[in-house]
Order: sequence, then structure tokens, then C-alpha cells
Amino acid sequence: MLKEFKEFISKGNALDLAIGVIIGGAFGAIVTSIVSDILMPIIGIIMGGVDFSGLAVTVGSAEILYGKFIQAAINFLIIAFVLFMIIKTINKFRTKKEEEPAPAEPSKEEVLLTEIRDLLKSGK
Repeated sequence: MLKEFKEFISKGNALDLAIGVIIGGAFGAIVTSIVSDILMPIIGIIMGGVDFSGLAVTVGSAEILYGKFIQAAINFLIIAFVLFMIIKTINKFRTKKEEEPAPAEPSKEEVLLTEIRDLLKSGK
């Protein structure tokens, strides 16, 4: 069992996944900061000084913080848009690579036909 675990960990897929999770967490923190510290105050000023993080409704003894939900939804939309742009760029590069056909060697028939054409042009 230890040997299998060692093989699993040493494979590239597990390492790539771990790196992706770490980078995703860091990226999420950056987006959260952008939304919380830059975008939401600007949106609040535009909307007349509304602070979204403080928006809440009290129902009985429970407090529903829908302002935090709005902030989380904006975080999600920003992350989704950035990922969309990254994937779109990657796909653009992939299609350019696929469009460039590799130079194929001519078949024996093509070589023979080319020689015949050249002989006919020269008049021999």
C-alpha cells in the first residue's frame, strides 16, 4: 500500500493538482481583496454610499447577511471571467498550432508525376 501511495504521489497528475489548488487559493485571495477593497467601495459610492458588507436583514433572532452573498457572487463572476479569458487564450494558441500543417513528403506517384511534368515541359 505504501508503494502504491508513493507511485501516486510521484505521478505528475497529483503534483499538478496540488499546485493548481494552491495557486487557485492564492488567486481567490487576490480576487477577494480586489472585490472587497476596490470594487465594492466604488460600487457603494456609485449607489449612494451603500456598504454591501453591512447589508443584512434580521428575521427573528437570525441575521441574514445578504451583502456578503452579493460580494461572494461578484467574486465568483470575476474568477469565472478570468478563467474564461485564460481558457480562450489557450484554445486560441492550440488552434493556431493545429492549423499549421506539417510538410508532408510527396508520395512515389507524386514524385513520378512531377518528373513526367518536368520532362514534358522541357520537350524531351
